[in-house]
Amino acid sequence: MTTSAQLSPAMETIACLARQPILTEDEKVVGYELLFRETADDNRFASDGETATGKAIDTLNVLGIDVVCDGGLAFVNCARRMLLGDYVTMLPPHQIVVEIQDNVPADEEALEACRRLKKEDYTIALDNFVPFDPREALIRFADIIKIDIRKVHFEQSAKLIERYGSSQCRLTALKVQSREEFVEARHAGFVLFQGYFFRRPERMRARQIPGNQSTYLRLLQTISRKDLNFPEIENLIKHEASLCYRLLRYLNSPLLGLSCPVTSVRHALNLLGERELVRWLRMATTLIMGQNKCSDLVLSSLVRARFCELIAPKLEPCKTDLFLMGMLSLMDAILEVPMGVVVDGIALDPEIKAELLQTKAGEETHLSALYVLMLAREAGDWEKVAAQGKRLNLSLPFVNRAYNEAMAWARQFTAPSALGTP
Repeated sequence: MTTSAQLSPAMETIACLARQPILTEDEKVVGYELLFRETADDNRFASDGETATGKAIDTLNVLGIDVVCDGGLAFVNCARRMLLGDYVTMLPPHQIVVEIQDNVPADEEALEACRRLKKEDYTIALDNFVPFDPREALIRFADIIKIDIRKVHFEQSAKLIERYGSSQCRLTALKVQSREEFVEARHAGFVLFQGYFFRRPERMRARQIPGNQSTYLRLLQTISRKDLNFPEIENLIKHEASLCYRLLRYLNSPLLGLSCPVTSVRHALNLLGERELVRWLRMATTLIMGQNKCSDLVLSSLVRARFCELIAPKLEPCKTDLFLMGMLSLMDAILEVPMGVVVDGIALDPEIKAELLQTKAGEETHLSALYVLMLAREAGDWEKVAAQGKRLNLSLPFVNRAYNEAMAWARQFTAPSALGTP
């Protein structure tokens, strides 16, 4: 497993990819809509729907659907030419959803293409469906219908759900950006939900972090100090049986290939060494704290952390731990507490704390551009990615390569065997 903050040249030519989660009523991720642009040049992203779909197929074949979608479904946008040409059949039917765009006419050619896909057991979705939609003839093939709640208000949506919704055809609410919208969409009858509403705790919720979670935060605080206190780290690990067990399992995994037996927790710490110990503890604590949360939050936290770490060498010399900034950026959602509770008592660089708390309205820190770049790249806001990349003097191919590398790395680390997970 690669641990140094270096980029793999093999990732450079892979298309720009972002993903948006699609969740059930209980906030479990079933898949991701994939947002693609062709490989970026230094100034802009430029591709039409056909090119984007082609790049999507190629990228999924190179990186692997499991890496890109964390074991969930890949929702791939499909324009007319790609639909009629059966290009999506290059991907396995039980891992993708063919998402027919709203500008595809429901003519006989499109109907026949859908018949072929259904015969091969592909799942079909109709994107951006509206009242009196001209694609109504395609409804018979649809397993999923997606409705933009910004365009179709909930009263109209409820009528569409009543007419088309069934156990065979699930209605999905698009652009759900807040907890309130999620609740309203659920009441309207939607069963799937697309957006980032679950990445922040509910408003007015302010509670204490549970005792064991507090221990993990204390551990993060301890390893973020300049000089590590091994006896203190050892004591904290010993008080958390789950963490201790994972450490011993990890040291005995094929990833390390150690031949000598581990005789104690202190021995385990010495075997790992300072650098790898800090890295492993960061990963393990994040994964354990997120055990009861949707996997997207935990995986995205690690992707953000690795992305920031890979970008850091290209920035002005800075002693700030950018890996830690990325990892903590979703900890409020993982723990379901306000960010202020998360960072309270942790020895953080003041600029990192300012970015995480977002309290300096109208002001920027040395890290603001990177933080905005991180969020924009994750969301597929390509114009903002280009603008922030230019501001940081980072080429778009480099930014894209760093993000692809971070995704592959985080997925590898969250595999069950990587941390000795039972």
